[in-house]
Amino acid sequence: MKKLSEMTSEELLAFKNETEKQYLDFKSLNLSLDMSRGKPAPAQLDLTMPMMNILDGDSLKAENGFDCRNYGVLDGIPEAKKMFADVLGVQPENIIVYGNSSLAIMYDVMSRAWTHGVLGNKPWSKYDKVKFLCPVPGYDRHFSICEYFGIEMINIPSNDEGPDMDMIEKLVSEDETVKGIWCVPQYSNPTGVSYSDAVVKRFASLKPKASDFRIFWDNAYCIHHLTDSPSCILNIFDECKKNGTENMVYEFMSTSKVSFPGSGVAVLAASKENVESIKKGLGIATIGYDKINQLRHVKFFKNAEGLKEHMKKHKEILAPKFDVVIDQLEKNIAPLGIAKWHKAEGGYFISFDAMSGCAKRIVSLCKEAGVVLTGAGATYPYGNDPEDSNIRIAPSYPSVEELSKAMELFCICIKLASAEKLLAAK
Repeated sequence: MKKLSEMTSEELLAFKNETEKQYLDFKSLNLSLDMSRGKPAPAQLDLTMPMMNILDGDSLKAENGFDCRNYGVLDGIPEAKKMFADVLGVQPENIIVYGNSSLAIMYDVMSRAWTHGVLGNKPWSKYDKVKFLCPVPGYDRHFSICEYFGIEMINIPSNDEGPDMDMIEKLVSEDETVKGIWCVPQYSNPTGVSYSDAVVKRFASLKPKASDFRIFWDNAYCIHHLTDSPSCILNIFDECKKNGTENMVYEFMSTSKVSFPGSGVAVLAASKENVESIKKGLGIATIGYDKINQLRHVKFFKNAEGLKEHMKKHKEILAPKFDVVIDQLEKNIAPLGIAKWHKAEGGYFISFDAMSGCAKRIVSLCKEAGVVLTGAGATYPYGNDPEDSNIRIAPSYPSVEELSKAMELFCICIKLASAEKLLAAK
């Protein structure tokens, strides 16, 4: 198959006309599929339904004898702290177990830094300007938190190793108003990239000008593997201990895509000093999170290894869907030389880069034909992708059959938008 860039104007026009006919045929199917967010499919949610019946009237006490039906235990029951500490490679004393949402923890930590500062430092709200570094493409909800607080976001380009560490080291060492960075270190959202050992070590050895600089280490997909030989990243806290920088990191994870998104368990891992400081604020906001739900999760998964074994069942459901996406792109788009993408080994997304100036058009064409994708630009701060090229593909929710049909349409829309773009440039 000839590459689109090598076609004459006549060939391109014929290609465009044929693709338009295919597109109109798809529009007549009246599809209605939503691939805008990485939601677990019903089959994944069914895996943890037995959890709903795992407790009985005689088993509502934590291992230390605490009655989980009552007030108290601000930072989580001991067995929950132990399970998540083992997952993240820290000690239970470094863990706070919250409610169902890690995003809520991130917002809470940011909010407290904004109003009360970090470990005795000046509240961020008292600065004329506060900046955050944002590896791109990245997670739109991270960017929304910054935008809500009026924090200036700085794009940090990324590659297959992780974010540009030269740029990060320079910015944090020179500018006291750079207060933090968002990171999804394993199977990044949306690229699927896992940070290399060198990148993790450089993060741990950062020398920020701001003493209250914090790395928001959103390790959302640390157990969400799609292969039998998953990649593993270095433990950020182990590396920080070597550099005396343990206070620099807040790590987050949850079971939102493991058990139930609406009623999972979320945790924060941090240094002892950070944990004690955060608990002081939490003690004002709550007397304790849902300990019955924490107990339910521990009794179902039992321990960190049980949690990881459970995720193999998720892999069996998810991996074929990711294969559908990659297979369609390799078959229909790769020979035309009009896009690139990353084959993820874990996580929930595939990052797709169209020709510059085509992403919004592709997303719009898909929507008109009944397939809703994440909005073009969502993977960049302020919704502004300077190249208008990146699209986040979320394959998890549709069935394999629905996804196959949606990807056929997606490929047609890519071809059509690319042909239009090239013809306009002739």
